[in-house]
Amino acid sequence: MQEATIIGSNLSLGYSKGNVRKEILTTLDFELFSGELTCLLGPNGVGKSTLVKAVLGQLQPFDGEVSLDGKPIASFSNEELARELSVVLTEPFLPGNMTVGQLVAMGRIPHTNWTGKLEEIDREVVENALSATKIEYLRDERLSEISDGQRQKALIARALAQDGKVMVLDEPTAHLDLVNRYEIMLLLRQISKSQSKSILVVTHDLEIALETADRFWLLNCGTPLISGLPEDLVISGQINQLLPGENFRFSVKKGRVESRADGAKFDISGPDELSSWIEKALEKAGIKVLTERMEVNNPPFVIKYAGREFSRIEELLRFLI
Repeated sequence: MQEATIIGSNLSLGYSKGNVRKEILTTLDFELFSGELTCLLGPNGVGKSTLVKAVLGQLQPFDGEVSLDGKPIASFSNEELARELSVVLTEPFLPGNMTVGQLVAMGRIPHTNWTGKLEEIDREVVENALSATKIEYLRDERLSEISDGQRQKALIARALAQDGKVMVLDEPTAHLDLVNRYEIMLLLRQISKSQSKSILVVTHDLEIALETADRFWLLNCGTPLISGLPEDLVISGQINQLLPGENFRFSVKKGRVESRADGAKFDISGPDELSSWIEKALEKAGIKVLTERMEVNNPPFVIKYAGREFSRIEELLRFLI
Protein backbone atom coordinates (compact mmCIF):
# COMPACT_ATOMS: atom_id res chain seq x y z
CA MET A 1 0.00 0.00 0.00
CA GLN A 2 1.22 3.49 -0.84
CA GLU A 3 1.78 5.84 2.05
CA ALA A 4 0.82 9.51 1.68
CA THR A 5 3.74 11.34 3.25
CA ILE A 6 2.33 14.84 2.74
CA ILE A 7 -1.38 15.64 2.51
CA GLY A 8 -2.96 18.99 1.71
CA SER A 9 -6.65 19.33 2.61
CA ASN A 10 -9.00 22.10 1.43
CA LEU A 11 -6.19 24.64 1.29
CA SER A 12 -6.47 28.32 0.61
CA LEU A 13 -3.04 29.77 -0.09
CA GLY A 14 -1.75 33.24 -0.71
CA TYR A 15 -0.12 36.26 0.85
CA SER A 16 -1.13 39.05 3.22
CA LYS A 17 -0.12 42.68 3.03
CA GLY A 18 -1.38 44.56 6.04
CA ASN A 19 -5.06 43.70 6.35
CA VAL A 20 -5.37 42.75 2.70
CA ARG A 21 -5.42 39.04 1.91
CA LYS A 22 -4.55 37.95 -1.64
CA GLU A 23 -5.57 34.38 -2.39
CA ILE A 24 -3.55 32.59 -5.06
CA LEU A 25 -4.95 29.05 -4.73
CA THR A 26 -8.22 27.88 -3.18
CA THR A 27 -9.93 24.55 -2.37
CA LEU A 28 -6.65 22.76 -2.96
CA ASP A 29 -6.26 19.05 -2.16
CA PHE A 30 -3.26 16.82 -2.82
CA GLU A 31 -1.35 13.76 -1.63
CA LEU A 32 2.37 13.13 -2.10
CA PHE A 33 3.14 9.42 -1.93
CA SER A 34 6.27 7.61 -0.84
CA GLY A 35 8.05 5.63 -3.55
CA GLU A 36 6.71 7.94 -6.26
CA LEU A 37 8.14 10.62 -8.50
CA THR A 38 5.48 13.31 -8.84
CA CYS A 39 5.78 16.13 -11.37
CA LEU A 40 4.04 19.48 -10.82
CA LEU A 41 3.25 21.14 -14.15
CA GLY A 42 1.43 24.30 -15.10
CA PRO A 43 1.85 27.62 -16.91
CA ASN A 44 3.92 30.37 -15.33
CA GLY A 45 2.07 32.48 -12.78
CA VAL A 46 -0.55 29.94 -11.70
CA GLY A 47 0.87 29.44 -8.19
CA LYS A 48 3.29 26.53 -8.44
CA SER A 49 5.83 28.29 -6.19
CA THR A 50 3.09 29.10 -3.70
CA LEU A 51 2.06 25.44 -3.58
CA VAL A 52 5.67 24.32 -3.09
CA LYS A 53 6.12 26.75 -0.19
CA ALA A 54 3.07 25.22 1.49
CA VAL A 55 4.46 21.70 0.97
CA LEU A 56 7.75 22.79 2.57
CA GLY A 57 6.01 24.42 5.52
CA GLN A 58 7.24 27.86 4.49
CA LEU A 59 3.74 29.29 3.93
CA GLN A 60 0.91 29.14 6.44
CA PRO A 61 -2.45 28.46 4.69
CA PHE A 62 -5.32 30.89 5.12
CA ASP A 63 -7.59 27.86 5.41
CA GLY A 64 -7.10 24.09 5.47
CA GLU A 65 -4.04 22.15 6.57
CA VAL A 66 -0.87 20.54 5.28
CA SER A 67 0.21 17.44 7.21
CA LEU A 68 3.47 15.52 7.24
CA ASP A 69 3.23 11.92 8.46
CA GLY A 70 -0.18 12.69 9.91
CA LYS A 71 0.95 15.74 11.91
CA PRO A 72 0.27 19.38 10.96
CA ILE A 73 3.37 20.63 9.22
CA ALA A 74 3.04 23.88 11.18
CA SER A 75 3.74 21.91 14.38
CA PHE A 76 7.26 20.98 13.22
CA SER A 77 10.21 23.16 14.19
CA ASN A 78 12.59 24.34 11.46
CA GLU A 79 15.17 21.82 12.71
CA GLU A 80 12.65 18.98 12.51
CA LEU A 81 11.56 19.96 9.00
CA ALA A 82 15.20 20.09 7.88
CA ARG A 83 15.51 16.43 8.85
CA GLU A 84 12.35 15.45 6.95
CA LEU A 85 12.39 17.67 3.84
CA SER A 86 15.20 18.48 1.42
CA VAL A 87 15.12 21.03 -1.39
CA VAL A 88 17.08 21.47 -4.63
CA LEU A 89 16.65 24.97 -6.06
CA THR A 90 17.03 25.99 -9.70
CA GLU A 91 20.04 28.25 -9.29
CA PRO A 92 21.47 28.02 -5.77
CA PHE A 93 24.51 30.04 -4.79
CA LEU A 94 27.46 27.66 -4.59
CA PRO A 95 31.07 28.66 -3.82
CA GLY A 96 33.12 27.57 -6.82
CA ASN A 97 36.07 26.42 -4.70
CA MET A 98 33.93 23.98 -2.71
CA THR A 99 34.41 20.32 -3.63
CA VAL A 100 31.61 17.94 -4.51
CA GLY A 101 32.32 15.93 -1.35
CA GLN A 102 32.05 19.05 0.81
CA LEU A 103 28.77 20.02 -0.83
CA VAL A 104 27.23 16.59 -0.27
CA ALA A 105 28.44 16.56 3.36
CA MET A 106 26.47 19.78 3.93
CA GLY A 107 23.35 17.65 3.72
CA ARG A 108 24.24 16.24 7.13
CA ILE A 109 24.05 19.63 8.90
CA PRO A 110 20.51 19.00 10.27
CA HIS A 111 21.76 15.78 11.88
CA THR A 112 25.07 16.86 13.39
CA ASN A 113 25.54 18.45 16.80
CA TRP A 114 26.48 22.08 17.32
CA THR A 115 30.10 21.40 16.31
CA GLY A 116 29.05 20.26 12.85
CA LYS A 117 31.50 17.38 13.05
CA LEU A 118 30.64 14.34 10.95
CA GLU A 119 30.41 11.07 12.84
CA GLU A 120 30.95 7.67 11.24
CA ILE A 121 27.23 7.31 10.44
CA ASP A 122 27.26 10.73 8.73
CA ARG A 123 30.24 9.81 6.56
CA GLU A 124 28.51 6.58 5.61
CA VAL A 125 25.36 8.44 4.55
CA VAL A 126 27.46 10.84 2.45
CA GLU A 127 29.21 7.93 0.74
CA ASN A 128 25.86 6.27 0.04
CA ALA A 129 24.55 9.52 -1.49
CA LEU A 130 27.60 9.81 -3.75
CA SER A 131 27.17 6.18 -4.76
CA ALA A 132 23.42 6.48 -5.42
CA THR A 133 24.03 9.40 -7.78
CA LYS A 134 27.09 7.70 -9.32
CA ILE A 135 29.43 10.64 -8.71
CA GLU A 136 32.01 9.07 -6.35
CA TYR A 137 34.66 9.91 -8.95
CA LEU A 138 33.84 13.62 -8.54
CA ARG A 139 34.33 13.67 -4.76
CA ASP A 140 37.43 15.90 -4.84
CA GLU A 141 36.48 18.00 -7.87
CA ARG A 142 35.67 21.68 -7.36
CA LEU A 143 32.16 22.83 -8.26
CA SER A 144 33.56 25.44 -10.65
CA GLU A 145 35.31 22.71 -12.64
CA ILE A 146 32.46 20.29 -13.33
CA SER A 147 29.60 20.37 -15.84
CA ASP A 148 26.06 21.60 -15.17
CA GLY A 149 24.74 18.04 -15.24
CA GLN A 150 27.37 16.87 -12.75
CA ARG A 151 26.63 19.83 -10.50
CA GLN A 152 22.93 18.97 -10.54
CA LYS A 153 23.71 15.39 -9.53
CA ALA A 154 25.87 16.74 -6.68
CA LEU A 155 22.93 18.84 -5.45
CA ILE A 156 20.69 15.78 -5.55
CA ALA A 157 23.35 13.86 -3.61
CA ARG A 158 23.36 16.62 -0.98
CA ALA A 159 19.58 16.34 -0.68
CA LEU A 160 19.92 12.55 -0.35
CA ALA A 161 22.51 12.96 2.41
CA GLN A 162 19.95 15.03 4.28
CA ASP A 163 18.08 11.70 4.52
CA GLY A 164 14.55 13.05 4.73
CA LYS A 165 11.39 11.37 3.53
CA VAL A 166 10.57 14.11 1.03
CA MET A 167 12.64 15.73 -1.73
CA VAL A 168 11.41 18.81 -3.61
CA LEU A 169 13.23 19.96 -6.74
CA ASP A 170 12.54 23.16 -8.65
CA GLU A 171 13.27 22.78 -12.38
CA PRO A 172 16.19 20.34 -11.89
CA THR A 173 16.62 19.89 -15.65
CA ALA A 174 16.67 23.59 -16.58
CA HIS A 175 19.69 24.57 -18.68
CA LEU A 176 20.72 20.92 -19.22
CA ASP A 177 21.12 19.18 -22.55
CA LEU A 178 18.71 16.45 -23.66
CA VAL A 179 20.73 13.47 -22.39
CA ASN A 180 21.36 15.06 -19.00
CA ARG A 181 17.67 15.95 -18.64
CA TYR A 182 16.72 12.30 -19.09
CA GLU A 183 19.53 11.12 -16.81
CA ILE A 184 18.48 13.43 -13.97
CA MET A 185 14.80 12.46 -14.15
CA LEU A 186 15.55 8.75 -14.42
CA LEU A 187 17.92 9.07 -11.47
CA LEU A 188 15.18 10.72 -9.39
CA ARG A 189 12.72 7.98 -10.35
CA GLN A 190 15.24 5.31 -9.33
CA ILE A 191 15.85 7.05 -5.98
CA SER A 192 12.12 7.31 -5.25
CA LYS A 193 11.75 3.56 -5.77
CA SER A 194 14.93 2.27 -4.14
CA GLN A 195 14.73 4.54 -1.08
CA SER A 196 10.93 4.91 -0.79
CA LYS A 197 11.14 8.68 -0.93
CA SER A 198 8.41 11.09 -1.92
CA ILE A 199 9.90 13.22 -4.70
CA LEU A 200 8.17 16.30 -6.08
CA VAL A 201 9.63 17.92 -9.20
CA VAL A 202 8.45 21.26 -10.56
CA THR A 203 9.02 21.15 -14.32
CA HIS A 204 7.91 22.44 -17.71
CA ASP A 205 9.52 19.48 -19.48
CA LEU A 206 6.32 17.64 -20.38
CA GLU A 207 7.74 14.99 -22.71
CA ILE A 208 10.42 13.81 -20.27
CA ALA A 209 7.97 14.00 -17.37
CA LEU A 210 5.63 11.69 -19.31
CA GLU A 211 8.46 9.17 -19.65
CA THR A 212 9.57 9.22 -16.01
CA ALA A 213 6.88 10.43 -13.59
CA ASP A 214 4.57 8.15 -11.62
CA ARG A 215 2.07 10.94 -11.00
CA PHE A 216 1.23 14.38 -12.34
CA TRP A 217 -0.11 17.38 -10.48
CA LEU A 218 -1.63 19.74 -13.04
CA LEU A 219 -2.20 23.32 -11.92
CA ASN A 220 -3.99 26.03 -13.86
CA CYS A 221 -5.80 29.27 -13.14
CA GLY A 222 -9.34 28.91 -11.88
CA THR A 223 -9.40 25.10 -11.78
CA PRO A 224 -8.75 22.59 -8.98
CA LEU A 225 -5.44 20.78 -8.91
CA ILE A 226 -5.66 17.60 -11.00
CA SER A 227 -3.73 14.58 -9.75
CA GLY A 228 -3.35 11.27 -11.51
CA LEU A 229 -1.23 8.88 -13.51
CA PRO A 230 0.17 10.65 -16.58
CA GLU A 231 -1.32 8.02 -18.87
CA ASP A 232 -4.80 8.48 -17.38
CA LEU A 233 -4.57 12.25 -17.79
CA VAL A 234 -3.53 11.85 -21.43
CA ILE A 235 -6.35 9.43 -22.25
CA SER A 236 -8.98 11.53 -20.47
CA GLY A 237 -7.81 14.70 -22.20
CA GLN A 238 -7.12 16.44 -18.87
CA ILE A 239 -3.51 16.91 -19.94
CA ASN A 240 -4.81 19.72 -22.16
CA GLN A 241 -5.28 21.80 -19.01
CA LEU A 242 -1.62 22.66 -19.60
CA LEU A 243 -2.47 24.08 -23.04
CA PRO A 244 -5.15 26.77 -22.60
CA GLY A 245 -6.46 28.37 -25.76
CA GLU A 246 -7.11 27.01 -29.21
CA ASN A 247 -3.62 26.98 -30.69
CA PHE A 248 -2.24 23.74 -29.24
CA ARG A 249 -3.39 20.32 -28.10
CA PHE A 250 -1.82 17.11 -26.85
CA SER A 251 -2.08 14.35 -29.42
CA VAL A 252 -2.98 11.04 -27.77
CA LYS A 253 -1.92 9.19 -30.90
CA LYS A 254 1.47 10.86 -31.30
CA GLY A 255 2.24 11.43 -27.61
CA ARG A 256 3.29 15.04 -28.02
CA VAL A 257 2.04 18.61 -28.15
CA GLU A 258 1.02 19.75 -31.61
CA SER A 259 -0.54 22.82 -33.16
CA ARG A 260 -4.17 22.71 -34.17
CA ALA A 261 -3.85 23.00 -37.96
CA ASP A 262 -7.13 24.47 -39.18
CA GLY A 263 -8.62 22.21 -41.80
CA ALA A 264 -5.54 20.00 -42.12
CA LYS A 265 -6.59 16.74 -43.76
CA PHE A 266 -4.16 14.10 -44.97
CA ASP A 267 -4.80 10.62 -46.35
CA ILE A 268 -1.51 8.80 -45.79
CA SER A 269 -1.17 5.02 -45.81
CA GLY A 270 1.77 3.30 -44.21
CA PRO A 271 3.38 2.81 -40.78
CA ASP A 272 1.93 5.25 -38.22
CA GLU A 273 5.35 6.23 -36.90
CA LEU A 274 6.34 7.42 -40.39
CA SER A 275 2.99 8.96 -41.35
CA SER A 276 2.94 11.12 -38.22
CA TRP A 277 6.30 12.71 -39.08
CA ILE A 278 5.19 13.41 -42.63
CA GLU A 279 1.98 15.00 -41.32
CA LYS A 280 3.99 17.18 -38.98
CA ALA A 281 6.24 18.39 -41.80
CA LEU A 282 3.20 19.11 -44.00
CA GLU A 283 1.51 21.12 -41.24
CA LYS A 284 4.67 23.15 -40.55
CA ALA A 285 4.92 23.91 -44.28
CA GLY A 286 1.36 25.28 -44.25
CA ILE A 287 -0.09 22.49 -46.38
CA LYS A 288 -3.65 21.73 -45.30
CA VAL A 289 -5.01 19.28 -47.88
CA LEU A 290 -3.64 16.54 -50.16
CA THR A 291 -5.50 16.06 -53.42
CA GLU A 292 -4.93 12.32 -53.44
CA ARG A 293 -3.73 9.48 -51.23
CA MET A 294 -0.09 9.34 -50.22
CA GLU A 295 1.79 6.11 -49.53
CA VAL A 296 4.88 5.67 -47.41
CA ASN A 297 7.02 2.54 -47.21
CA ASN A 298 10.07 1.50 -45.22
CA PRO A 299 12.62 0.00 -45.79
CA PRO A 300 13.75 1.57 -47.98
CA PHE A 301 12.00 4.82 -47.04
CA VAL A 302 9.91 5.92 -50.03
CA ILE A 303 7.00 8.35 -50.27
CA LYS A 304 4.70 7.83 -53.25
CA TYR A 305 2.46 10.71 -54.30
CA ALA A 306 0.99 11.98 -57.58
CA GLY A 307 2.81 9.33 -59.58
CA ARG A 308 6.20 10.29 -58.13
CA GLU A 309 8.54 8.80 -55.55
CA PHE A 310 10.48 10.74 -52.94
CA SER A 311 13.25 9.43 -50.69
CA ARG A 312 13.16 12.44 -48.35
CA ILE A 313 10.35 14.54 -46.90
CA GLU A 314 12.25 17.65 -48.03
CA GLU A 315 11.95 16.49 -51.66
CA LEU A 316 8.20 16.02 -51.21
CA LEU A 317 7.77 19.52 -49.79
CA ARG A 318 9.69 21.08 -52.68
CA PHE A 319 7.29 19.36 -55.06
CA LEU A 320 4.18 20.46 -53.14
CA ILE A 321 5.07 24.06 -52.44
